[in-house]
Amino acid sequence: MKPLPPFALERFFDVHEFSTEILLCASDVEPWTLGELLELASEDQQTRWENLSLGYTHAAGHPSLRNQIAKLYDSLEPDDIITFSGAEEGIFAIANVLLGPGTHAIAVVPTYQSLFEVATGTGADVTKVALGPDWSFPLDDIATAIRPDTRLMIINSPNNPTGAVVSGDDLAELLRLCTESGVTLLCDEVYRFLMHDERHPPPAADMSPRSVSLGVMSKSFALAGLRIGWIATGDRELIARLAAFKDYTTICSSAPSELLSEIALDNAGTILKRSRAIVAANLEVADAFFHKWDGAFRWTRPAGGTTAFPEFTSPYDIDEFAQQLVREEGVLLAPGSLFSWPGNHFRIGLGRSNFAAGIERLDRFTETHFS
Repeated sequence: MKPLPPFALERFFDVHEFSTEILLCASDVEPWTLGELLELASEDQQTRWENLSLGYTHAAGHPSLRNQIAKLYDSLEPDDIITFSGAEEGIFAIANVLLGPGTHAIAVVPTYQSLFEVATGTGADVTKVALGPDWSFPLDDIATAIRPDTRLMIINSPNNPTGAVVSGDDLAELLRLCTESGVTLLCDEVYRFLMHDERHPPPAADMSPRSVSLGVMSKSFALAGLRIGWIATGDRELIARLAAFKDYTTICSSAPSELLSEIALDNAGTILKRSRAIVAANLEVADAFFHKWDGAFRWTRPAGGTTAFPEFTSPYDIDEFAQQLVREEGVLLAPGSLFSWPGNHFRIGLGRSNFAAGIERLDRFTETHFS
């Protein structure tokens, strides 16, 4: 494994996340409290919680938890699921299992840095393929980038930071290309339960045994503090290889986090209804702001997820804009430079309950300095 460069977004949050009043760029949904979540527990789950052993757990994840996760897919069984400490460990594991020197991966960008950086760290050659105008999916460019040594295709849908969603047709064609070329598709689907329109493409793991779906409790389910993620795939050999690799990382997950995740998934309808209501209300607030400031900002409405990636059209540098905004208004934006993206783009997050208050301050700041 080669040394990894600093994770720009996470280093940025390490400085600002717990000292800034309003995170207008957070990618999760307003978290549940422990008390709120436990109120949803069944009598059996309450008893198990009160008597929970704080020892080691099943390496692949508790059977009850994997059973609940498998229900999120139409064609998978619990043995097609392996849990990890957040999505990040899943990314780290699959990159190290499938890649190394002499191999090649393709990653669609902009995206979460670890999706391509860990692949590079294995010694693999990584080709980054950029989303097209209005964040359209670059299917032709991806096809051109496939090589004989390509082993892994990496996409993120709904995309962080843009909110772009890969259509079912494009996903099917991508899987056809992967199957023909012997390439495994990794689809980061941590926002897949938060669509903003009628498009609801199936999870990649339900479409082909050559595909892998990455999930997590952090985003759609608003439980980032549990640090429970998973990989779902019909490729049982890959599951076994991931389990063997996990023996060298966390070995197993936290017992309290597993049970709390099971409770949440057992009440997925309630959890997701709340998340969708928060995001939908905030998206209306964002629409109104960018309509008011049309010309000062370029707004491409997200199709799914909790994030969007608008552009400040002024020649004034967005990094300086963000620094001045946090100093004067206590509001944090994530400049596009954190995603190695050119121009004056910045990420906003639609999942927090104080989003409207943050937009109000951003409006005041823009009025003061750029009207």
